[in-house]
Amino acid sequence: MARLCETEGLTEDQSEILKAVRTFVDEKIIPVATELEHADEYPTEIIEGLKELGIFGLTIPEEYDGLGESLLTYALCVEEIARGWMSVSGVINTHFIVAYMLMKHGTEEQKQKYLPKMAAGECRGAFSMSEPGLGSDVSAIKTKAVKDGDDWVINGQKMWLTNGATSTLVATLVRTDEGEDSPYKSMTTFLVEKEPGFGETAPGLTIPGKIDKMGYKGVETTEAVFENFKAGDEHILGGETGKGFYQMMDGVEVGRVNVAARACGIANRAFELAVDYAQQRETFGKQIADHQAILFRIAEMATKVETSHAMMVRAARMKDSGERIDVEADMAKMLASEYCNEVVQDSFRIHGGYGYSKEYEIERLYREAAFMLIGEGTTDIQKMIIGRALLKEYKLK
Repeated sequence: MARLCETEGLTEDQSEILKAVRTFVDEKIIPVATELEHADEYPTEIIEGLKELGIFGLTIPEEYDGLGESLLTYALCVEEIARGWMSVSGVINTHFIVAYMLMKHGTEEQKQKYLPKMAAGECRGAFSMSEPGLGSDVSAIKTKAVKDGDDWVINGQKMWLTNGATSTLVATLVRTDEGEDSPYKSMTTFLVEKEPGFGETAPGLTIPGKIDKMGYKGVETTEAVFENFKAGDEHILGGETGKGFYQMMDGVEVGRVNVAARACGIANRAFELAVDYAQQRETFGKQIADHQAILFRIAEMATKVETSHAMMVRAARMKDSGERIDVEADMAKMLASEYCNEVVQDSFRIHGGYGYSKEYEIERLYREAAFMLIGEGTTDIQKMIIGRALLKEYKLK
Protein backbone atom coordinates (compact mmCIF):
# COMPACT_ATOMS: atom_id res chain seq x y z
CA MET A 1 0.00 0.00 0.00
CA ALA A 2 0.99 3.67 -0.27
CA ARG A 3 2.01 5.75 2.73
CA LEU A 4 -0.78 6.86 5.04
CA CYS A 5 -3.13 9.78 4.35
CA GLU A 6 -2.99 9.61 0.57
CA THR A 7 -6.13 11.00 -1.10
CA GLU A 8 -7.63 9.65 -4.31
CA GLY A 9 -9.16 11.75 -7.06
CA LEU A 10 -7.17 14.95 -6.61
CA THR A 11 -6.64 17.33 -9.50
CA GLU A 12 -3.17 18.16 -10.75
CA ASP A 13 -3.41 21.58 -9.09
CA GLN A 14 -4.39 20.05 -5.75
CA SER A 15 -1.51 17.58 -5.94
CA GLU A 16 0.98 20.33 -6.73
CA ILE A 17 -0.26 22.52 -3.87
CA LEU A 18 -0.03 19.61 -1.43
CA LYS A 19 3.44 18.72 -2.65
CA ALA A 20 4.62 22.29 -2.08
CA VAL A 21 3.09 22.40 1.42
CA ARG A 22 4.55 19.00 2.34
CA THR A 23 8.01 20.12 1.24
CA PHE A 24 7.66 23.36 3.23
CA VAL A 25 6.60 21.39 6.32
CA ASP A 26 9.52 18.97 6.05
CA GLU A 27 12.12 21.67 5.42
CA LYS A 28 10.87 24.72 7.32
CA ILE A 29 8.55 23.55 10.11
CA ILE A 30 9.56 20.15 11.50
CA PRO A 31 13.24 21.10 12.10
CA VAL A 32 12.30 24.09 14.31
CA ALA A 33 8.85 23.23 15.69
CA THR A 34 9.83 21.65 18.99
CA GLU A 35 12.33 24.40 19.85
CA LEU A 36 9.84 27.17 19.07
CA GLU A 37 7.05 25.35 20.91
CA HIS A 38 9.07 24.89 24.07
CA ALA A 39 10.02 28.57 23.96
CA ASP A 40 6.37 29.53 23.27
CA GLU A 41 7.74 31.67 20.45
CA TYR A 42 5.53 32.97 17.66
CA PRO A 43 6.59 31.35 14.33
CA THR A 44 7.06 34.56 12.37
CA GLU A 45 9.31 33.12 9.64
CA ILE A 46 7.01 30.15 9.13
CA ILE A 47 3.96 32.42 8.80
CA GLU A 48 5.76 34.61 6.27
CA GLY A 49 6.61 31.48 4.27
CA LEU A 50 2.98 30.37 4.28
CA LYS A 51 1.96 33.83 3.04
CA GLU A 52 4.32 33.39 0.09
CA LEU A 53 2.78 29.99 -0.64
CA GLY A 54 -0.66 31.64 -0.78
CA ILE A 55 -2.09 29.60 2.11
CA PHE A 56 -3.86 32.60 3.68
CA GLY A 57 -5.87 33.06 0.51
CA LEU A 58 -6.21 29.41 -0.42
CA THR A 59 -10.02 29.30 -0.43
CA ILE A 60 -10.67 32.97 -1.18
CA PRO A 61 -12.06 33.38 -4.74
CA GLU A 62 -9.73 34.63 -7.45
CA GLU A 63 -11.83 37.77 -7.91
CA TYR A 64 -10.69 38.78 -4.42
CA ASP A 65 -7.03 37.86 -5.12
CA GLY A 66 -7.17 34.39 -3.61
CA LEU A 67 -6.47 30.96 -5.13
CA GLY A 68 -10.14 29.88 -5.18
CA GLU A 69 -9.44 26.37 -3.91
CA SER A 70 -11.90 24.00 -2.22
CA LEU A 71 -12.41 23.12 1.44
CA LEU A 72 -10.89 19.73 0.66
CA THR A 73 -7.67 21.31 -0.62
CA TYR A 74 -7.56 23.50 2.46
CA ALA A 75 -8.20 20.59 4.85
CA LEU A 76 -5.45 18.51 3.25
CA CYS A 77 -3.03 21.43 3.56
CA VAL A 78 -3.99 21.83 7.23
CA GLU A 79 -3.38 18.12 7.75
CA GLU A 80 0.14 18.52 6.38
CA ILE A 81 0.83 21.67 8.41
CA ALA A 82 -0.43 20.05 11.64
CA ARG A 83 1.83 17.09 10.90
CA GLY A 84 4.67 19.57 11.20
CA TRP A 85 3.37 21.68 14.09
CA MET A 86 -0.26 21.90 15.13
CA SER A 87 0.05 25.47 16.41
CA VAL A 88 0.76 26.77 12.91
CA SER A 89 -2.43 25.19 11.62
CA GLY A 90 -4.26 27.06 14.38
CA VAL A 91 -2.99 30.37 13.02
CA ILE A 92 -4.51 29.46 9.66
CA ASN A 93 -7.78 27.99 10.97
CA THR A 94 -9.33 31.04 12.61
CA HIS A 95 -8.27 33.18 9.66
CA PHE A 96 -9.94 30.72 7.31
CA ILE A 97 -13.20 30.62 9.30
CA VAL A 98 -13.51 34.41 9.17
CA ALA A 99 -12.75 34.44 5.43
CA TYR A 100 -15.30 31.68 4.88
CA MET A 101 -17.97 33.58 6.81
CA LEU A 102 -17.28 36.70 4.76
CA MET A 103 -17.47 34.73 1.50
CA LYS A 104 -20.76 33.06 2.44
CA HIS A 105 -22.52 35.78 4.43
CA GLY A 106 -20.77 39.10 3.90
CA THR A 107 -22.07 42.01 1.85
CA GLU A 108 -20.25 42.79 -1.39
CA GLU A 109 -18.76 45.87 0.26
CA GLN A 110 -17.42 43.75 3.12
CA LYS A 111 -15.95 41.22 0.71
CA GLN A 112 -14.24 43.94 -1.31
CA LYS A 113 -12.90 45.59 1.82
CA TYR A 114 -11.50 42.57 3.65
CA LEU A 115 -10.96 39.54 1.42
CA PRO A 116 -8.09 40.83 -0.78
CA LYS A 117 -6.14 41.88 2.32
CA MET A 118 -6.92 38.55 3.98
CA ALA A 119 -5.72 36.66 0.91
CA ALA A 120 -2.38 38.46 1.16
CA GLY A 121 -2.15 37.83 4.89
CA GLU A 122 -2.13 41.57 5.54
CA CYS A 123 -5.44 41.39 7.40
CA ARG A 124 -5.49 38.45 9.82
CA GLY A 125 -8.72 36.97 11.12
CA ALA A 126 -9.82 35.74 14.55
CA PHE A 127 -13.07 34.10 15.60
CA SER A 128 -14.80 34.95 18.89
CA MET A 129 -17.80 33.07 20.23
CA SER A 130 -16.96 31.65 23.68
CA GLU A 131 -17.13 33.57 26.95
CA PRO A 132 -15.59 32.95 30.40
CA GLY A 133 -18.79 31.48 31.86
CA LEU A 134 -19.73 29.26 28.94
CA GLY A 135 -18.24 27.07 26.26
CA SER A 136 -20.52 25.16 23.94
CA ASP A 137 -23.70 26.74 25.33
CA VAL A 138 -23.76 29.50 22.72
CA SER A 139 -27.33 30.51 23.57
CA ALA A 140 -26.11 31.80 26.94
CA ILE A 141 -23.72 34.49 25.66
CA LYS A 142 -23.89 37.76 27.56
CA THR A 143 -21.75 40.14 25.51
CA LYS A 144 -24.26 42.66 24.21
CA ALA A 145 -24.54 45.32 21.52
CA VAL A 146 -27.05 48.14 22.08
CA LYS A 147 -28.01 50.68 19.43
CA ASP A 148 -27.15 54.25 20.39
CA GLY A 149 -27.94 56.66 17.58
CA ASP A 150 -25.90 55.62 14.56
CA ASP A 151 -23.58 53.43 16.65
CA TRP A 152 -23.74 50.03 18.25
CA VAL A 153 -22.14 49.99 21.71
CA ILE A 154 -20.67 46.62 22.71
CA ASN A 155 -19.95 45.54 26.29
CA GLY A 156 -18.83 42.14 27.55
CA GLN A 157 -15.96 39.69 27.72
CA LYS A 158 -15.00 37.01 25.21
CA MET A 159 -12.68 34.03 25.78
CA TRP A 160 -10.36 31.67 23.89
CA LEU A 161 -9.44 33.83 20.90
CA THR A 162 -6.76 32.11 18.84
CA ASN A 163 -4.81 34.91 17.11
CA GLY A 164 -6.35 37.32 19.61
CA ALA A 165 -3.29 39.58 19.54
CA THR A 166 -1.95 39.15 16.01
CA SER A 167 -5.34 39.48 14.32
CA THR A 168 -6.72 42.73 12.93
CA LEU A 169 -10.27 41.52 12.23
CA VAL A 170 -12.34 39.57 14.77
CA ALA A 171 -15.69 38.00 13.87
CA THR A 172 -17.46 38.44 17.21
CA LEU A 173 -20.82 37.00 18.24
CA VAL A 174 -22.90 39.27 20.50
CA ARG A 175 -26.48 39.55 21.67
CA THR A 176 -28.65 42.23 20.04
CA ASP A 177 -32.09 41.05 21.27
CA GLU A 178 -34.16 41.63 18.13
CA GLY A 179 -35.65 38.13 18.21
CA GLU A 180 -36.66 37.85 21.85
CA ASP A 181 -38.87 34.84 21.10
CA SER A 182 -35.72 32.79 20.55
CA PRO A 183 -32.20 33.31 21.93
CA TYR A 184 -30.82 32.02 18.63
CA LYS A 185 -32.51 34.84 16.71
CA SER A 186 -31.18 37.55 18.98
CA MET A 187 -27.52 37.20 18.06
CA THR A 188 -25.46 39.17 15.57
CA THR A 189 -21.93 38.80 14.22
CA PHE A 190 -19.87 41.98 14.23
CA LEU A 191 -16.68 42.41 12.22
CA VAL A 192 -14.51 44.06 14.86
CA GLU A 193 -11.46 45.93 13.55
CA LYS A 194 -8.43 46.32 15.81
CA GLU A 195 -4.69 46.85 15.84
CA PRO A 196 -2.36 43.89 16.50
CA GLY A 197 -0.87 43.57 19.96
CA PHE A 198 -1.89 43.50 23.62
CA GLY A 199 -3.55 46.18 25.72
CA GLU A 200 -6.09 48.58 24.24
CA THR A 201 -6.04 47.58 20.58
CA ALA A 202 -9.00 49.80 19.63
CA PRO A 203 -11.04 52.36 21.61
CA GLY A 204 -13.07 50.24 24.03
CA LEU A 205 -11.38 46.92 23.17
CA THR A 206 -8.65 45.42 25.35
CA ILE A 207 -6.66 42.23 24.72
CA PRO A 208 -5.33 41.65 28.29
CA GLY A 209 -2.53 39.20 27.58
CA LYS A 210 -1.65 35.70 26.50
CA ILE A 211 -3.29 32.74 28.28
CA ASP A 212 -0.63 30.26 29.40
CA LYS A 213 -1.53 26.82 28.06
CA MET A 214 -0.39 23.24 28.51
CA GLY A 215 0.14 22.89 24.77
CA TYR A 216 -0.85 24.69 21.56
CA LYS A 217 2.03 27.07 22.21
CA GLY A 218 3.67 29.55 19.86
CA VAL A 219 0.32 30.93 18.73
CA GLU A 220 -1.37 33.15 21.30
CA THR A 221 -4.77 32.49 22.88
CA THR A 222 -6.39 35.50 24.56
CA GLU A 223 -9.44 37.12 26.07
CA ALA A 224 -11.13 40.21 24.64
CA VAL A 225 -12.77 42.79 26.88
CA PHE A 226 -15.31 45.19 25.37
CA GLU A 227 -16.06 48.39 27.30
CA ASN A 228 -18.32 50.74 25.35
CA PHE A 229 -16.73 49.66 22.07
CA LYS A 230 -18.46 51.38 19.17
CA ALA A 231 -19.26 49.80 15.79
CA GLY A 232 -21.45 50.84 12.88
CA ASP A 233 -24.08 49.04 10.83
CA GLU A 234 -21.39 48.46 8.19
CA HIS A 235 -19.60 46.18 10.69
CA ILE A 236 -22.55 43.77 10.95
CA LEU A 237 -21.73 40.65 8.95
CA GLY A 238 -24.16 40.56 6.04
CA GLY A 239 -25.64 43.90 7.10
CA GLU A 240 -28.52 42.30 9.01
CA THR A 241 -28.92 41.68 12.73
CA GLY A 242 -30.24 38.42 14.19
CA LYS A 243 -28.31 36.17 11.79
CA GLY A 244 -25.24 35.68 13.95
CA PHE A 245 -25.96 32.24 15.35
CA TYR A 246 -26.54 30.71 11.90
CA GLN A 247 -23.44 32.44 10.52
CA MET A 248 -21.26 31.25 13.39
CA MET A 249 -22.53 27.67 13.21
CA ASP A 250 -21.76 27.63 9.49
CA GLY A 251 -18.24 28.73 10.37
CA VAL A 252 -17.93 26.15 13.14
CA GLU A 253 -19.02 23.42 10.69
CA VAL A 254 -15.99 24.02 8.48
CA GLY A 255 -13.92 24.61 11.62
CA ARG A 256 -14.70 21.10 12.76
CA VAL A 257 -13.46 19.72 9.45
CA ASN A 258 -10.32 21.73 10.12
CA VAL A 259 -9.88 20.27 13.62
CA ALA A 260 -10.39 16.78 12.18
CA ALA A 261 -7.64 17.56 9.65
CA ARG A 262 -5.36 18.80 12.42
CA ALA A 263 -5.98 15.63 14.43
CA CYS A 264 -5.17 13.53 11.35
CA GLY A 265 -1.90 15.42 10.89
CA ILE A 266 -0.84 14.95 14.52
CA ALA A 267 -1.76 11.27 14.44
CA ASN A 268 0.11 10.72 11.18
CA ARG A 269 3.24 12.33 12.61
CA ALA A 270 2.96 10.27 15.81
CA PHE A 271 2.74 7.13 13.67
CA GLU A 272 5.80 8.16 11.63
CA LEU A 273 7.82 8.76 14.77
CA ALA A 274 6.73 5.45 16.31
CA VAL A 275 7.42 3.30 13.27
CA ASP A 276 10.85 4.92 12.81
CA TYR A 277 11.80 4.51 16.46
CA ALA A 278 10.56 0.90 16.53
CA GLN A 279 13.03 0.04 13.76
CA GLN A 280 15.97 1.71 15.54
CA ARG A 281 15.50 0.63 19.16
CA GLU A 282 16.60 -2.88 20.10
CA THR A 283 15.65 -5.06 23.05
CA PHE A 284 16.41 -8.73 23.74
CA GLY A 285 18.59 -8.94 20.65
CA LYS A 286 16.18 -7.59 18.03
CA GLN A 287 14.50 -4.36 16.97
CA ILE A 288 11.37 -3.70 18.98
CA ALA A 289 9.29 -3.62 15.77
CA ASP A 290 9.80 -7.39 15.64
CA HIS A 291 8.07 -7.87 18.99
CA GLN A 292 4.44 -8.80 18.48
CA ALA A 293 3.19 -6.27 21.05
CA ILE A 294 4.79 -3.40 19.13
CA LEU A 295 3.75 -4.80 15.75
CA PHE A 296 0.11 -4.91 16.88
CA ARG A 297 0.30 -1.30 18.07
CA ILE A 298 1.72 -0.19 14.72
CA ALA A 299 -1.08 -1.96 12.84
CA GLU A 300 -3.78 -0.44 15.02
CA MET A 301 -2.25 3.04 14.81
CA ALA A 302 -2.09 2.97 11.02
CA THR A 303 -5.70 1.79 10.75
CA LYS A 304 -6.90 4.60 13.00
CA VAL A 305 -4.96 7.21 11.02
CA GLU A 306 -6.41 5.98 7.73
CA THR A 307 -9.95 5.82 9.07
CA SER A 308 -9.76 9.36 10.45
CA HIS A 309 -8.36 10.68 7.18
CA ALA A 310 -11.15 9.05 5.18
CA MET A 311 -13.86 10.54 7.42
CA MET A 312 -12.30 14.00 7.21
CA VAL A 313 -12.01 13.85 3.42
CA ARG A 314 -15.64 12.71 3.08
CA ALA A 315 -16.92 15.61 5.19
CA ALA A 316 -14.86 18.15 3.24
CA ARG A 317 -16.06 16.82 -0.11
CA MET A 318 -19.68 16.93 1.03
CA LYS A 319 -19.31 20.55 2.12
CA ASP A 320 -17.71 21.41 -1.22
CA SER A 321 -20.73 19.91 -2.98
CA GLY A 322 -23.03 22.30 -1.10
CA GLU A 323 -24.47 19.80 1.38
CA ARG A 324 -25.00 20.51 5.06
CA ILE A 325 -22.48 18.51 7.06
CA ASP A 326 -23.38 19.08 10.69
CA VAL A 327 -23.43 15.33 11.38
CA GLU A 328 -20.57 14.38 9.05
CA ALA A 329 -18.29 17.14 10.32
CA ASP A 330 -19.06 16.22 13.92
CA MET A 331 -18.44 12.53 13.25
CA ALA A 332 -15.13 13.33 11.55
CA LYS A 333 -14.06 15.67 14.34
CA MET A 334 -15.08 13.24 17.10
CA LEU A 335 -13.45 10.20 15.53
CA ALA A 336 -10.26 11.96 14.40
CA SER A 337 -9.68 13.65 17.78
CA GLU A 338 -10.28 10.47 19.78
CA TYR A 339 -8.14 8.35 17.47
CA CYS A 340 -5.45 11.03 17.46
CA ASN A 341 -5.29 10.84 21.23
CA GLU A 342 -5.05 7.04 21.13
CA VAL A 343 -2.41 6.98 18.37
CA VAL A 344 -0.26 9.54 20.16
CA GLN A 345 -0.51 7.55 23.41
CA ASP A 346 0.57 4.38 21.59
CA SER A 347 3.49 6.22 19.99
CA PHE A 348 4.40 7.60 23.41
CA ARG A 349 4.43 4.06 24.84
CA ILE A 350 6.55 2.75 22.00
CA HIS A 351 9.10 5.46 22.77
CA GLY A 352 9.22 4.30 26.39
CA GLY A 353 11.10 6.58 28.77
CA TYR A 354 12.37 8.72 25.90
CA GLY A 355 8.80 9.73 25.09
CA TYR A 356 8.70 11.57 28.42
CA SER A 357 11.78 13.58 27.49
CA LYS A 358 11.37 17.03 25.96
CA GLU A 359 14.19 16.15 23.56
CA TYR A 360 11.79 13.88 21.68
CA GLU A 361 9.04 15.23 19.45
CA ILE A 362 6.39 12.87 20.79
CA GLU A 363 6.33 14.81 24.09
CA ARG A 364 5.00 17.85 22.21
CA LEU A 365 2.48 15.79 20.24
CA TYR A 366 1.20 14.28 23.49
CA ARG A 367 0.24 17.75 24.73
CA GLU A 368 -1.14 18.86 21.37
CA ALA A 369 -3.41 15.82 21.03
CA ALA A 370 -5.23 16.78 24.22
CA PHE A 371 -6.43 20.02 22.66
CA MET A 372 -8.05 18.14 19.76
CA LEU A 373 -10.46 16.59 22.25
CA ILE A 374 -11.91 19.98 23.21
CA GLY A 375 -11.22 22.34 20.29
CA GLU A 376 -14.35 23.37 18.31
CA GLY A 377 -16.53 21.46 20.79
CA THR A 378 -15.86 18.50 23.05
CA THR A 379 -16.51 14.91 22.08
CA ASP A 380 -19.57 14.91 24.34
CA ILE A 381 -21.03 17.87 22.46
CA GLN A 382 -20.35 16.13 19.14
CA LYS A 383 -22.17 13.04 20.39
CA MET A 384 -25.20 15.09 21.43
CA ILE A 385 -25.43 16.73 18.00
CA ILE A 386 -24.92 13.44 16.15
CA GLY A 387 -27.37 11.54 18.35
CA ARG A 388 -30.15 14.13 18.04
CA ALA A 389 -29.74 14.27 14.27
CA LEU A 390 -29.89 10.50 13.98
CA LEU A 391 -33.03 10.28 16.14
CA LYS A 392 -34.64 12.88 13.89
CA GLU A 393 -33.66 10.97 10.76
CA TYR A 394 -34.71 7.57 12.14
CA LYS A 395 -37.81 8.77 13.99
CA LEU A 396 -40.47 6.09 14.37
CA LYS A 397 -43.42 6.65 12.06
